[in-house]
Amino acid sequence: MELIVTVLVAFPLGFAVRNRMAAFVAYIAVHSFVFTFQTAQLVRAWVGGDHSAFPADGDVVPWSYLIVNAVIYAAGLGLVALGHRLRSRRTNTNPKAADLAV
Repeated sequence: MELIVTVLVAFPLGFAVRNRMAAFVAYIAVHSFVFTFQTAQLVRAWVGGDHSAFPADGDVVPWSYLIVNAVIYAAGLGLVALGHRLRSRRTNTNPKAADLAV
């Protein structure tokens, strides 16, 4: 779920929002909501006996879950930055018009 939202939201958000800091804050807000919802669903499944996301022992730190989500989060921030950079390149074209009369 988090990966889908990152792919669908991060780049367009960076491209559409003019202020870079506002684009990052908006992505962080969307990501935090989705991450919280996803984690709550996985914890509910874990309590019900599903151990595919978290280990059966509650004292073991699920490092794989941390690493995968950190990589997705970093990729989303990178996509926001890429979208903003492409927008700024597109809007900062050379203002001189071509002289076709020559």
